[in-house]
Amino acid sequence: MKRYLLAFVLLGPALAFVTVARASDRGFPVPSSASAAPAAAPVAQQADAQAPAAPDQKVTVGYDLKPQALLDLDQLEQKFTDLAGAIPQEKYTWRPGDGVRSVSEVFLHVAQSNYYILSLMGVERPAGTEAKDFEKSTTDKAKIIDQMKQSFAFTKANIGKLTNADLAKALPKLGPQANEGDVVYILVTHLHEHLGQSIAYARVNGVVPPWTAAATAAAAAKQGKSTID
Repeated sequence: MKRYLLAFVLLGPALAFVTVARASDRGFPVPSSASAAPAAAPVAQQADAQAPAAPDQKVTVGYDLKPQALLDLDQLEQKFTDLAGAIPQEKYTWRPGDGVRSVSEVFLHVAQSNYYILSLMGVERPAGTEAKDFEKSTTDKAKIIDQMKQSFAFTKANIGKLTNADLAKALPKLGPQANEGDVVYILVTHLHEHLGQSIAYARVNGVVPPWTAAATAAAAAKQGKSTID
């Protein structure tokens, strides 16, 4: 619960506008190691699992954070860059209303935030990425996609260096029980938030996310083949 509260405080509420995005647009496969749960354990083991943790007992997550985060980042980068490529250049200045980020500003916000969030655990940001006007620095589609790619490469390289001991290092400035693993969690959560926003922007402008279009075409082709057979 503390981890969710920390992410909420740092990231702020998501735009209500995001809710128009289709759930099918957001799907992310889980790694094979996170497959279906094993068969039911003996009653004694079930009782132990259901018992609340003692106050001084540390509850750990049920997966290895670094490889899961790197998998998510690969998928997120692919979706962001594919979606950015599918949106026409002339739509990059579109915004849903006054005072709300435009298409280009959302994508540049994603790039800049990748650097900023990692800086919370001491990673030095590249020169120029701290500028207050970074989000408004360009509306050029190719340059924006390149900025996102650079930020994802930077992010994955730095997370890839972390050990489990690093992820457990305390970061009291973020909370009494916060650690570097929480920063990685915030990073991935923030990206998912803005992917949903970007999908909504695309849909409103008549752009179907490329991965959804591909899945729809594949399903139609399969249905057609079944009908012929």
